[in-house]
Amino acid sequence: MSTLSVLPVPPSPRDDAINLHRAFKGFGCDTRAVINILAHRDATQRSYIQQEYRTMYSEDLLKRLASELSGKLETAVLLWMHDPAGRDAVVINESLNVARNLEAASEVICSRTPAQLQYLKQIYHSKFGIYLENAIERNTTGDFQKLLLAYVSTPRHEGPEVNREIAEKDAKVLYKAGEKKLGTDEKTFIHLFSERSGAHLNAISSYYHDMYGHSLKKAVKNETSGVLAHALLTIVRCAENPAKYFAKVCHKAMKGMGTDDNTLIRVIVTRTEIDMQYIKAEYLRKYRKTLNDAVHSETSGDYRAFLLALLGPNQK
Repeated sequence: MSTLSVLPVPPSPRDDAINLHRAFKGFGCDTRAVINILAHRDATQRSYIQQEYRTMYSEDLLKRLASELSGKLETAVLLWMHDPAGRDAVVINESLNVARNLEAASEVICSRTPAQLQYLKQIYHSKFGIYLENAIERNTTGDFQKLLLAYVSTPRHEGPEVNREIAEKDAKVLYKAGEKKLGTDEKTFIHLFSERSGAHLNAISSYYHDMYGHSLKKAVKNETSGVLAHALLTIVRCAENPAKYFAKVCHKAMKGMGTDDNTLIRVIVTRTEIDMQYIKAEYLRKYRKTLNDAVHSETSGDYRAFLLALLGPNQK
């Protein structure tokens, strides 16, 4: 459930384009005006605004925003301006080719549904002129590469139906491939995690806990490491409860000294129009503090104002 607050009758894209252009004119940018407009428009409205701006001013709105804004606010707003699939493509491309942040790439890929991944692959190719599979091959190695390639290319059922008999058998197969043997049969983990539906993996987790006394997540942590472990854990956690997973990612980004702003921006911007209400509820339940309050204490200025606008009203 989205936290995006959109006016019942928003201004026309033309009016928004005019007001944005007005915010850019003169000495300095009226960033509050930019935030008040863009943080309250959905993906379709943002697309129309960009089209209208180009038509009226013969200028790319994203390039103008990049020249007018700076720092973390610029990063957040530019990411926000894309539609969900385009945004995912940008994050993955940046993570694989520029920042070398493989965990960010695996988070996006391993938390998306098969339908989302199929569309993402089309958008990635149209934006960057390379197939997502080729980008993964160029920038990753080993079992992590094998898992990502399998995950983006294997058709998976998306419904809630589960064959309990097969799920129980799969739990036993994973135990034999991991904790029961010396060393780990990563191929089996990759095969089952990339081919089974979210509902099926959730059932496997339940059977695993019942039969072996601890969670499948703990088994993954014991048997794998590094980016492979991160990807496998993302898959199983999102199968169980994606909102809880992203609440944990947000908390980790703000925990301790300093804030991992890139992660915080990525999660808030990519989940606002999808399930941020559920993420906020999970955050409050687990950490006894609202996500809004945490963001308020860890950020400042217009950057803080933009993130809080996307998060919507604070919980009581």
